[in-house]
Amino acid sequence: MKAALTLLLLFAAVHAEHRGKAYVRDKVCQEFKTLGKENFRTLTIIANSRKFSNATFEEISHLVHEIVSLAETCCAEGTDPSCYDDGSSALSAKSCGEDSPFPAHPGTASCCTQEGLEQKLCLAALRHPPQQLPRYLEPSNEELCQAFKKDPKDFADRFLHEYASSYSQAPLPVLMGSTRTFLSMVSTCCISPTPTTCFLKEKLERKSLSLLTLMSNRVCSRFTAYGKDKVTFSYLTSLAQKMPSASFEDLFPLAEDAAEVFSQCCDSVDEDCMQKKLSEHTAKACGALSARDKRFAECCEGKNLLQNYFCISALPPAPSPKLPAVQEPANKQLCGEEGARHAMRYLFEQARRHTSVPDTFLGKLYDASKTVRGECCSAKDPSTCLDSKRQQMRQELPHFLEKAGQLCGLYTELNFLDFKKRLRESLMRAMPDASPELLGQLVGQRADFASTCCGPNSPPLYCTSQVISELGEACDSGSCLLG
Repeated sequence: MKAALTLLLLFAAVHAEHRGKAYVRDKVCQEFKTLGKENFRTLTIIANSRKFSNATFEEISHLVHEIVSLAETCCAEGTDPSCYDDGSSALSAKSCGEDSPFPAHPGTASCCTQEGLEQKLCLAALRHPPQQLPRYLEPSNEELCQAFKKDPKDFADRFLHEYASSYSQAPLPVLMGSTRTFLSMVSTCCISPTPTTCFLKEKLERKSLSLLTLMSNRVCSRFTAYGKDKVTFSYLTSLAQKMPSASFEDLFPLAEDAAEVFSQCCDSVDEDCMQKKLSEHTAKACGALSARDKRFAECCEGKNLLQNYFCISALPPAPSPKLPAVQEPANKQLCGEEGARHAMRYLFEQARRHTSVPDTFLGKLYDASKTVRGECCSAKDPSTCLDSKRQQMRQELPHFLEKAGQLCGLYTELNFLDFKKRLRESLMRAMPDASPELLGQLVGQRADFASTCCGPNSPPLYCTSQVISELGEACDSGSCLLG
């Protein structure tokens, strides 16, 4: 299996960028022969659907057909080495054609100005951004069996495309295991004399793998968007808001450990990396926190560590405790060797005092803090720069936290209809002259934003881009630190 994953990573130009034509050809042909045509084809569908997550099924089918045909033709015994090189060049040329049937990408035109191996590697490195929210919805058992019986091969191909596109950030081994067991379930249960019982049994058996796919797609999406340091902060503040009584020293090691798991496993080709290391992390979290918090203890009662992790991640924030005002770090601390840690501790303290302010908004504070430290600590007079930014932040921060807390606090407390009603009342007070049509539009827009971005598993790229447009500027004029 690890050999198969090497093949897929080659197609993504991860390991082959500077090793030349012969290296790519030899590896692809070696693994085509090892896997056989059908397994090679299946893995090529998964790899390219994951890579081009916004492509149509038809575009992926064209690309897969060309890749498999190239391997089948040029990897046969006795074939001239130039066969693969010429074929891959023709594939690149087809990608650059005006009527290319392959997945569209805005970077294609730039790649096509290059030549030879550089062009191929440029094209191979292109990726679509991940889907903001997984679009795959599992059909009913009856619908699954109807589609499967009509055309098993077409059913499998379409499922692989839709599932891998939707969960494109999940590690490749997780995706492969999840799709394999799903297709096995369908092929078994759709010919069973008792399909309902069969599906219940099979779905129960693959529950952990389904959860692993969902969770790893979420955490790896966040890791890709944020990077290791910001993911550490994100995980830290999430724990802080679930258990605001815990100290920075209690939670920071767990956040570091989680970020290390994601950095090791999101792009790993080891089959059990994410399952093994996430389970180990969950055991550490349960050991450290379950004795201190009843909700964590209840999540940690189960024997399945992955299900325990899912339970912990789904815990809503605790009520904001009454704590003394946050002490700001000194200028010398912010620009010292441990400056990033001092800044993170300060933001941690803000997060556990404002538990209804979700990750998307706290991420804005993290970005602003990082920008200020980068700008001021390299200035000729760091203290003067930091004092100026500190004064500006004191003006913006309460307003920002209040608006974010109000919006997401209401969303968490109320049912959706009451939330929209309260939004309308608030907007009517703020905009007494607005027409009913405009109010309705704003209420819908704000409610959609809250339902997508106020939860703990919000899509990071989308929500970050929407924060300011929904909350408005954090200051009245000039350049906003949180704007």
